[in-house]
Amino acid sequence: MITPPGQGGVAAVRVAGTTSRAILERIFRPTSSDGVSPFLMRHGRIVAQNGDVLDEVLAVFMPEGNSYTGLEQVEIFCHGGAQVVRMLLELIMSLGARPAAPGEFTKLAFLHGRIDLAQAEAVAELIASSTRISHQAGRDHLTGAYSSYVDKLRNRMLTTLADLEASIDFADDEVTQVEPHRLKDDLSEIRNQIARLAETYRGGRIIREGFRVAICGRPNAGKSSLFNLLLAQERALVDPEAGTTRDFLSEWIDLDGFAVNLIDTAGIRETKNRVELQGQVKAAEIIEKADLILWLADISQPEWRSNLVEDTKALLDKHILLVANKIDLQLAVQIQVQDEILPLSCVTKDGLDRLRGRIISSINEGMPDLTSGQVVTSARHKYCLDQAGGCVKRAVESSCSGESTEIIAFELRQAADKLGEITGRVYTEEILGEIFSRFCIGK
Repeated sequence: MITPPGQGGVAAVRVAGTTSRAILERIFRPTSSDGVSPFLMRHGRIVAQNGDVLDEVLAVFMPEGNSYTGLEQVEIFCHGGAQVVRMLLELIMSLGARPAAPGEFTKLAFLHGRIDLAQAEAVAELIASSTRISHQAGRDHLTGAYSSYVDKLRNRMLTTLADLEASIDFADDEVTQVEPHRLKDDLSEIRNQIARLAETYRGGRIIREGFRVAICGRPNAGKSSLFNLLLAQERALVDPEAGTTRDFLSEWIDLDGFAVNLIDTAGIRETKNRVELQGQVKAAEIIEKADLILWLADISQPEWRSNLVEDTKALLDKHILLVANKIDLQLAVQIQVQDEILPLSCVTKDGLDRLRGRIISSINEGMPDLTSGQVVTSARHKYCLDQAGGCVKRAVESSCSGESTEIIAFELRQAADKLGEITGRVYTEEILGEIFSRFCIGK
């Protein structure tokens, strides 16, 4: 199956391997007399071995070397009922086929040179994308711009490595030796390019995993009301009684093309209630992992300013926005629109658009150029880049300290291998197993 389980108008079934066409010809009866021809969609019926008609379908055959997987391949588009699909799969497997493992079709595409490893991972990114920005990143990776940049970095490194190894192998011959100052300059530039690419992971992680926003504050500050407003639905229970939220609520929204995870936390206060204490412990864990903290203060309380200072003094190293809520109840309190604090009314929605804008600005801080296609969204790629950068750094240090050319060449070779792991120029079965095990079945 290359469509998700469940009912739908149409379901797609893919068969790949040397007997794909033979299986299709045994079960498919085309309406026309032309039979099965490469790349031509044919209308017809699926017929079981006992002669029963299972479904009316469309089917297409793709020869070896010209399919998604690179193998001989068949795709059948049947009606999307669960029983129809089950009977079709059972029929196909009775003729020698087996269920595909998660990501196996895309793995075959990689092994047959149809795509590189970074592009294979981009397939999963594209399937999982839920916003405009995550779709854009997955699409750009799939088209190969990112892989091309990584390959250029690696090729530049290999060129330098080839010069070094030539000077080692032919030291006594008339081979131009690599000049130390030029070597240092070349390696330093390569290292800087690797570092700049690795730095895009800060934004790339947000694109792939989402931006976590924790809504925090004292009980009855309006956290659940703000949660509902940002979510545009009544998801959290709102009640005048303080301490209504004992656990946390988590929902996703699309904010200006970015996936944002909103988390409504339990109110922070002194309490002996065991359940409320557990909620506060969980709130502290959420605060620690949040990309942005919205700390709400209830300005209808006379000591709200001193409470706000006391509550947030331990969060000075966190990315935090202070929000003065309930301005509709305290008209005499003048709150200026400053970087320090944002005025808000969850009742009148005054200040809500301004708060949304500040959240978007927080997301965009340090966000790389999304039009370049050179954004690292994978933790695996970030690790490889860090490892490669470390090797080049050691090569630069060895060059500056007068170490032997062999040591410099060794570090460069290690760096090139790490870059090669990103695109699959260098890979192991362990790497492939880790990557494709996370794919959905049928892709």
